[in-house]
Formats: sequence, C-alpha cells, structure tokens
Amino acid sequence: MGFKIGNTELKYGLMLAPMAGVTDKSFRAICRSFGAEYTVSEMVSAKALCYESRAKKQTASVTASLAYVSREELPFSVQLFGSESEFMAEAAKMIEELSYKGCRADCPPTAIDVNMGCPMRKITGNGEGSALMRQPMLAGKIIENMVKSISLPVTVKIRSGWDKDSVNAVEMAKVLEASGASLICVHARTREQLYSPGIDLGVIESVKKAVKIPVVGNGDIYSAADAMNMIEKTGCDGVMIGRGAEGNPWIFKEILSAMEGINYIPPTVEEKIELAKMQLHEMIADKGERVGLAEAKKHIAWYTAGVVGSAKARAEIMTATTKEEVETVLNALVI
Repeated sequence: MGFKIGNTELKYGLMLAPMAGVTDKSFRAICRSFGAEYTVSEMVSAKALCYESRAKKQTASVTASLAYVSREELPFSVQLFGSESEFMAEAAKMIEELSYKGCRADCPPTAIDVNMGCPMRKITGNGEGSALMRQPMLAGKIIENMVKSISLPVTVKIRSGWDKDSVNAVEMAKVLEASGASLICVHARTREQLYSPGIDLGVIESVKKAVKIPVVGNGDIYSAADAMNMIEKTGCDGVMIGRGAEGNPWIFKEILSAMEGINYIPPTVEEKIELAKMQLHEMIADKGERVGLAEAKKHIAWYTAGVVGSAKARAEIMTATTKEEVETVLNALVI
C-alpha cells in the first residue's frame, strides 16, 4: 500500500471521494482528523470558472469558493469537470496560479483531478462526467492539454464504463496514462448502474494490471472489511471512500486500525451527537447560519441514523430554523 502523487507520499492511500453538496471544507477537515490522508473538492465547473473570471463586472465568483485551497488542507486536490479541453486547461492553470476571479486560496492544490465518473444527467447531458467514458480519445486530449498547461499532477476519476455493453475502463485507463495522468481512481460501476448496490472488483484489478501509474479503488466501501477485501482482490494502491463516510467519518480510523492491526472501537451515540454538533458549528462559521444550517441537516440525519428516537428527532431538525433548536433536539437524544 501507499504511493506518490507528484512529490506527495500517501502511506496508506486512504482518500475521501469528492461528493457534490457533501465534501465541503468542514466535512473534509473532520475526515482528515480521523485518518483520511487525501481529500478532494466538490466538483468545479471548468467553464464556469473561466467565464466568471473573464466577466467584466466585479461580481463575486460563485465557483471560486468551491476551488478554495488552504495549506492546512494539503494534500488536497481540486476536481474539475468539463468536456472542452481548452476550458479544462485554462481552469487548471488559473487554479495552479491562483489567478481566477474571487480566489482566496493561499496555495495551489496538490493536484488537479478530472471528473470522468459523475453519472448525473445534468452533467452527462453536456458530454461531461461519465459521458467521457464513451469518448476515450477526447478524454485523452483533455488530460494531455492539461498536463501541458500546468506543472501540478493531473489525476482522473472514471467508472467501469457507460453501460454493461461498454465496460471500457481498461482502454480508458491506458489512454489516460499515455496522455500524462498521474493516477486513476476507478469507481467499479457503470454509469448505467448509478449507485445501485454491487460493484465489479474485477474491473479495478484489470485496470491495475494494465497501467503502471497508481490505481485507487472506489465503490461500496462501508467498513474496514470492505476496504481490505478490495485491496486484497484487486491489488489497488489505495481506496477512496465516498458514501461510506456520510455520517461515519470514523470509517477512516477503522480502516487505518485494520491496516495497522490495532483494535477499533466504534463511536458511541454521545460521540456521534457531539460530532454532529461540531460540524453544525463549523458549517455555520464557514457559510453563515442560513446556508450552514440548511446544508448541515443532511449530515445530522446521517450521524443520527439508527439512534433510538432519531426518526422523530430528524423530523424536528428538518423544520428547525436556528442552531439552538437543532442542538436542543440533538441533546435530547443522549439524555
């Protein structure tokens, strides 16, 4: 286990997957505190970043906040999505140079990641995300142009393929490696499968055997046993955890404990509630009470899943209008 991205070494290869509306700054920090070695931003539209930076009006860039990088977050990657190589290269260059409008970053990211795996129709309908699995040559051109434009490593997240009749992850991986990609993460589902249960570990194994750059496995990791099984059966260099970390950032500690042969003790209800409150405070501090409170509610629902009385509590939390109301409901769960 373990590998390098550029000059950055990851001892265990434990990575938090990028998830739109989930892996914001606050949640990434929490996952790092439990052992995530590497995190990735929410998806950033390359075209939006370019257009907002070109705009003559001195308006704040909506996209800029998603591309924010701070030294305390490193190692960290900003993930871009798009299907036009010129916009992808331009956006990557601006992120590296901290030159886009509204930039508050104090350093460049460790790498630029490219999303070629998102299955959502609003993304694939524009030929972006996992739609690029149907166009390996275009995907390669995008990576090649980005690699020529920046000095940062360029990594890529792909799927098994578009559908069951076009599982082409190996072909895609070879093209991406030849185009200069430094790492490939394979979500072992097709776009057609979306997030339905069940992954094909054989796809990750085949990609690992086909390329020389690091290969990270992704999909259906909800426990240390899932992670260790993926590593054992595929030979992947690391694992990327997505939905398995929702409400359970302790999963990184659990996997790390398994790797080091240390006994893992799951969090208590009290610990879950305290972390839910801490994340609520962090999100409000970062985004303001209106937005922070609204966006924290889904995280709180995940933290409290399975807790006695949580169904009633979640209903009350969803209608709460202040953080004090939310905290009162959460505190009642541990009395």
